[in-house]
Amino acid sequence: MAQAHVAEISCTGYSVIDMYNTASAVAPIVERGGADKDPGGRRGFGGTTMDPEWNDNQPIYRQIRDRVVAMILDGFLGDGDALPSVRTVASESRVNPLTVLKAYQQLVDEGLVEKRRGLGMFVLADAQRVLLKGEREKFLAEQWPAIQAVIRRLGFTPQELLAAGTDGEG
Repeated sequence: MAQAHVAEISCTGYSVIDMYNTASAVAPIVERGGADKDPGGRRGFGGTTMDPEWNDNQPIYRQIRDRVVAMILDGFLGDGDALPSVRTVASESRVNPLTVLKAYQQLVDEGLVEKRRGLGMFVLADAQRVLLKGEREKFLAEQWPAIQAVIRRLGFTPQELLAAGTDGEG
């Protein structure tokens, strides 16, 4: 079993814990926080450590982009929230600032964030809705057919699946 690594960073009043497995794709886990959860009362990336293990199967800029997308989808970066500065992310992640800039530029090109001269990058209104729509379409096109095939092969009924979905909820 591959070793899991945990890195904690803090951005715009959020505590972000990225847990990822060195043998698989990045799977961020985000925990809302801020100064009240940070014993030093710090905001931003300052004073925290990040020791990322990047996935060799995907470019680093894409992994940074995916982490920001996950934060938007999970609601931890909302409409109008500022993204951490390019320099801060580069310093904390120990990557070239141009790598971070490329990730951010991809988010701009996708219409998810905007540049505000002298202020930084900000999440656009409806970014979460746009991302959710795209992710749902991607799931239905790429992952659902395989899941559906397994369901049919195992002979599950809709009632069994619904009952299994509520087991463990409390």
